Amino acid sequence: MSGDPRPVGEDDLHGLIDGRLEPERQALVEAWLAGNPARAAEVSTDRGLRERLRARLAPIAEEAIPARLRVANIRSRHLYPGARWFPMAAAAVLCLALGGAGGWVGHAMHGVPAAVAEAPATQDAVAAFRTFVVEAVHPVEVRADEKPHLVTWLSKRLGHAVAAPDLSAQGFRLMGGRLLPAGTEPAAMLMYDDDRGTRLTLYSRVGDGDGRTLFRFAREGDIAAFSWVDGGMSYVVTGRTDEARLLTVAQAVDAHVRGLAPDRQQP
Repeated sequence: MSGDPRPVGEDDLHGLIDGRLEPERQALVEAWLAGNPARAAEVSTDRGLRERLRARLAPIAEEAIPARLRVANIRSRHLYPGARWFPMAAAAVLCLALGGAGGWVGHAMHGVPAAVAEAPATQDAVAAFRTFVVEAVHPVEVRADEKPHLVTWLSKRLGHAVAAPDLSAQGFRLMGGRLLPAGTEPAAMLMYDDDRGTRLTLYSRVGDGDGRTLFRFAREGDIAAFSWVDGGMSYVVTGRTDEARLLTVAQAVDAHVRGLAPDRQQP
């Protein structure tokens, strides 16, 4: 054994799950787990969740970096004094593109809160979820039986096509939606539920960039959210459910708004 005097802590367990421990330290942690079956079971569960999320994120992580974000193109922008920070920005973009899956999978796995305050759309979506998901009589403004009117109305108010995806393959049905304020602009919120009474919301609004980002996971207490930007719209899927199921919903929504064939597999 290594003789390392440090006691086994949470950092060691997270490092073991992520495969970041030195061989000697890993051997010590594994020996400790052998004598602590309860913690060993937790680590095994976390490892399984990490692998499932990594598998689901693999196609996104492998997407090509947009031309405007490639290092060669960024380095060519020397038309103003602030251009010296572009190499650092390029490095950051590459790190996010290549390592984004593993990075936020760690957030999902360990329940570490991604900073909701750093993503205004996510912050607003979580606040709207807390406000309306508890409503028994008036959870939505326009009900699902008026879906054509609901979609047309929200699209007109936002000035951008609003999607109301079919999430039946993921076990959710549309309840309806409502219009919300988002600073000086409007936002749309659609609410879904399943046969067990689990509700989730799809929040969308114009802004936050015109490109495309990876999914970002955030947690605030018992509420989980996946957010991303695509085509000038910000999207946030929010719910009190496990990360793997919520990610499947986010992927289905993304496929719908991008006009792709939806994944009909159950989570």
